[in-house]
Amino acid sequence: MERGVPIRAVSRSIAVLQCINRHGSLSLMEIARWVSLPYPTTFRIIQTLLHEGLVECEPTRKHYRATQLVQTLSVGYRENGNLLSRARPHMVALTRKLSWPVSLVTHVGQSMMVRDSTHSETSLSFCNYEPGYTLPLLECASGHAYLAHVPDSDRLSMLAGLETLDQRSHMLEMFKGDKLVQRIREDGYATCERNPHSAVPRKTSSIGVPLFEGSRVVGAMALVFFASAMPMAEAVRRYVEELKAMAEAVSDELTQDLSLQPAPAARESRGAPAHPTLRQASAVC
Repeated sequence: MERGVPIRAVSRSIAVLQCINRHGSLSLMEIARWVSLPYPTTFRIIQTLLHEGLVECEPTRKHYRATQLVQTLSVGYRENGNLLSRARPHMVALTRKLSWPVSLVTHVGQSMMVRDSTHSETSLSFCNYEPGYTLPLLECASGHAYLAHVPDSDRLSMLAGLETLDQRSHMLEMFKGDKLVQRIREDGYATCERNPHSAVPRKTSSIGVPLFEGSRVVGAMALVFFASAMPMAEAVRRYVEELKAMAEAVSDELTQDLSLQPAPAARESRGAPAHPTLRQASAVC
């Protein structure tokens, strides 16, 4: 097999397990629909996960849920850096000011994963997004903001991986080119109207901004609001500058932390350009 090309069966199995983790309990038909796989393929994957003890069938209905054994998949993982501790106070402050929740997300595989959120801090939210909730990279504002700011070679590599997994879309083709990427970079933010893959599909919209540690993009933050509350253009007018200011403040703190790290990390960080200035404009994805 060509180096770097994923094993499709493994990728699909991971997608099924992530889907079950995200939604809690699903039927086979629901799982197949969420991960866009044929029913027979989904059935074989579920049978394998049952055999390995990672999922179980509910005793009263044909729904599948994760078992405690999935916790073994995180054994050995250790959190690095100050991202969560630096971002949290700013997220809470902005939510208290604007009332809308804010999510902190980072790139993991082919997804953006929620690391923290303030959904529980406000009544203007349909549900609370716990850490670990994932969103497709190409179908959320935070993913667009992140993808537009990684090095071009990394971006094309990520897109090639998505294409290998048959996750082709018009957004994939748009991110292959420079026009959309350059626009988001110049604007400093990206948007997604009526988010299709939230816990309440198409009920919310979001504005995403990148986070930097020195010159390296390390994640994104997204302001989430009810799609019925206002059109995207109005949300951008009201909130984007404060959202960008928050992201810039967090990025400044992360960059300062980086400069204080002991050698060799400190030596490597010197000379790195500061994170790009977040400028106002308009980019609706």
